[in-house]
Amino acid sequence: MRVLWKRLSPSCWSVRARITAAATLMVGLVLVAGIVVFYTLVQRTVYGGLHQRGDLVVDDLATLVRQTDPRGLLRVEDPDFSLLQVLDQDGRVVAYSDALRGRRPLKVPSPAVVSRAEDHIVHAQRINADVYVVEERIRTSFGFRTIYAGAPLTELTRNKGAFIGLLAGAAVTGTALVAWIVAGAVRRALRPVRKMSDELADITGGEPGRVTVPDAADEVSELAQSVNLTLHRLEGVMERQRGFVGDVSHELRSPLTGLRTQLELALQDPEDEDWPAVARAALADADRLQGIVTDLLILAKLGAGVHVERERVDFGALVRAEAARRDRRVPVEIDAPDGIGVRATPEQLVRLLTNLLDNAERHARSRIWVTAARDGPDAVLEVRDDGSGIPPEDRERIFWRFQRLAEGRRRDKGGTGLGLTISRDIARAHGGTLVAADNEGGGARFVLRIPAEER
Repeated sequence: MRVLWKRLSPSCWSVRARITAAATLMVGLVLVAGIVVFYTLVQRTVYGGLHQRGDLVVDDLATLVRQTDPRGLLRVEDPDFSLLQVLDQDGRVVAYSDALRGRRPLKVPSPAVVSRAEDHIVHAQRINADVYVVEERIRTSFGFRTIYAGAPLTELTRNKGAFIGLLAGAAVTGTALVAWIVAGAVRRALRPVRKMSDELADITGGEPGRVTVPDAADEVSELAQSVNLTLHRLEGVMERQRGFVGDVSHELRSPLTGLRTQLELALQDPEDEDWPAVARAALADADRLQGIVTDLLILAKLGAGVHVERERVDFGALVRAEAARRDRRVPVEIDAPDGIGVRATPEQLVRLLTNLLDNAERHARSRIWVTAARDGPDAVLEVRDDGSGIPPEDRERIFWRFQRLAEGRRRDKGGTGLGLTISRDIARAHGGTLVAADNEGGGARFVLRIPAEER
């Protein structure tokens, strides 16, 4: 029973069913309220007209009774108010219209106030119809008289059921028509969504593909564009992942193969082998493997967007401290004033600066220049050297994973080829950029820009 009730719950309905039900319910309520108001207005209009005419008939009859105290048959002036009666102070009928000849007094509540007309609706058994009665108790020289003027509501009573039925039928028909229109409109509106759903279901993990964007410029079209943008990003992620896996497998295979080969050769003739030399070579390969794994873990964390706490950092002070932290092969000239605030993770900025300084030291001939400054909304860091420089066609490629130029491999055979990649990812994680730019004096020039924090 509980499962059945859960299935019948609106929360389990389709979007089309929920929208159709909600729209139909609202329209149905509006139609019912409108019909009630319309019927009430019609009824008030009819009774209002009868009230005015009945007052006129009673006034004329009251004037006649005061002047002549009529007896017997009364002449009908208004054909609709054909039921006329005059009662004396004892409640006996003393005058009447032809329609009430020989009839008892109308069963109407006695007037509460003299000389004030009151109206009532009563049911007359003899004519089997409702009667709209206007009555008034007046004082004459002949004594008190009670006057009745009634209009049979035969047509209204006869057609009341049909009229109410017609209005109810109109409400049901209108509600059903609205439900049909809304259901069709929602079905047409959701048709592109169903198509997108089918296309997404057909997309495999190998090729993300795209969904069809509807021609109409509406919310569904925006949804399709957003889905395609997400699929495009996923495609880029998958391509980078495939490239990353290929690069990692290649870079890890080389030191592992070398380490295994050295150990196998040493074990073939263990007595004549120089085991300290084997251990040093194995340690070198292990160090290279450790460096690659460490850099890969850093890249994975940066790529996954792992949240790292950030704090306000004096950019100039951090640059001076890191640049002067250890002795280098060539002198380092530093120009980094205080007061350049950035919101950053200090450890990551230190890793970025260390990578740039190590790269500059590797290629510099005689000097390295490090400058930090505020440029508009950004904090800018430049690291330059007087080495051979970077060819323009390679200035983007050096940021790829495991990409090392020939000179870099010659100068440092133990590098992982991930330092500049990590540096650029750190810059991007801080909302900035890192590029290799032109250097008028020759050599390499790296420019880092990250958003500065207002004082």
